[in-house]
Amino acid sequence: MYTLSNRLKIVSLILIILGAVMWGTSYYTSHHVSKEDVKTMLANEASHGGHGDSHATKDSRDTHATEDAHHENSHADTSHGDVAHADAGEHHGDDHAEHVMHQIHNRPWSALYVAAFFFMMISLGVLAFYAIQFASQAGWSPLLFRVMEAITYYLLPGALIVLAIAVLAGDHIFVWMNPDMVNPESADYDKLVAGKSGWLNKTGFIIRALIFIGGWSLYRFFARKFSLAQDEAPEGDIRNFKKSFRIAAAFLVFYIYTESMMSWDWIMSVDPHWFSTLFGWYVFASMFVSGITVIALITIYLKSKGLLPSVNDSHIHDLAKFMFGISIFWTYLWFSQFMLIWYSNIPEEVTYFVTRIEDYKLPFFGMVAMNFIFPLLLLMNSDYKRIPWFVVMAGIVILAGHYLDVFNMIMPATVGDRWFIGMPEIGAILLFAGLFLLLVFYALSKESLTAKGNPFVKESEHFHY
Repeated sequence: MYTLSNRLKIVSLILIILGAVMWGTSYYTSHHVSKEDVKTMLANEASHGGHGDSHATKDSRDTHATEDAHHENSHADTSHGDVAHADAGEHHGDDHAEHVMHQIHNRPWSALYVAAFFFMMISLGVLAFYAIQFASQAGWSPLLFRVMEAITYYLLPGALIVLAIAVLAGDHIFVWMNPDMVNPESADYDKLVAGKSGWLNKTGFIIRALIFIGGWSLYRFFARKFSLAQDEAPEGDIRNFKKSFRIAAAFLVFYIYTESMMSWDWIMSVDPHWFSTLFGWYVFASMFVSGITVIALITIYLKSKGLLPSVNDSHIHDLAKFMFGISIFWTYLWFSQFMLIWYSNIPEEVTYFVTRIEDYKLPFFGMVAMNFIFPLLLLMNSDYKRIPWFVVMAGIVILAGHYLDVFNMIMPATVGDRWFIGMPEIGAILLFAGLFLLLVFYALSKESLTAKGNPFVKESEHFHY
């Protein structure tokens, strides 16, 4: 049985505290930025020719380019001898400054949400992979079941945290949570958002989220219960295994529906004017490969500590094959979504990618390289999949790439061109990484690391090729 070391507890707590301090500091700093501060900042940027980098041009929530706002504002003086024109320019400049101020205030919330969702989706991806092993009656993987069960222990608290951040942040992340957007008498009224208010409303959002989280957590609870009960069952009694098989098959049906709806609610609705019919599958691929990667990393770590002695390089090889294969699947979905929207060039659809390419060039294309080119080159060779340090290196790149994937899905809609990987983002990552490690390794310490009652465990122990 694995024992949760004091060193790991201390490291996890340090990460949590350091992350919370960094994020809290960034929140305090950003929310003390006033409109006058923003005007000064914009004036300085204008005097230096703009940002001069990927932060320079577009406003993700406004179909008008910010260059126009700068242009009008810069000419809002007496050079034309037209006071009305100057007033209009000043008003436009005030509106733009206020919008930029809101984007700066949104950034800590968005960074927290991105990190919270990223670690939650790892756990949810592992839960789906775990259910697939039971539903397919896989013989190679039972030695890894305790690792999978430990990672899924994070799902319930992690998902509730994501929901809590979404509700508390409100229109800092989800603009449709602003009641003025569905009020016809308001200046912020948005006809398209109002038309979707039957689905996009806070009450429905919370109810659906609780159904999602409740269903996932119930499956995890009973799957773990039956798995442990099978360890204590008399030899030849596989009734608990059969129960695990049946609920896994039922869960996968529930999962594929709820995962898609979750991706619409929790991610796609940050851009309420945009939608993609591939989006649920796209998010699934990202969470699936991230979850499998974390299984591989934790398994390699435990094996390096002398635990999981029956796990061999064939198990690592199979995990690495999944990392490679699902990375290719993710790329197929990414390209399918991007190519069809870009080629059709329908304005209300293509604006999603225009914003990301113009304002997020480095994270957008860097994410594609990290999620496709690196796994392709690092894991294509079969022999490399058996080398632990090589799999760890590939896994770190994959996880960083899929963090950027979530970053690219959320940030353009909430902070526009005011993005950066700085204190709020790093602080949020450290906070949730510490919490994730603490809960996962606590769960590992509760039971034997081998699912010895599983009828396929002997096949798993003799798994060599």
